[in-house]
Amino acid sequence: MTDNIKLLDIVALTVDLPEYKLWHGQVGTVVEILAGGKAFEVEFCDREGRTYESVGLRPDQIMVLHYDPVEANSKSA
Repeated sequence: MTDNIKLLDIVALTVDLPEYKLWHGQVGTVVEILAGGKAFEVEFCDREGRTYESVGLRPDQIMVLHYDPVEANSKSA
């Protein structure tokens, strides 16, 4: 699963993180790959581009969003 998460990917939370006031479905950007791909720093910004939270997350806490069609057997699906 970690093979398909890359720097600058747009991701969505798959869990609630109330301690950060972040909720399932909120969208962020991967800004750093941590621990050899075992964690990712994800930045959450408002519509004006102002960062309101930046937090390290495990791959099971996020999913990559896709804007183009993805092949069913593709690793990035």
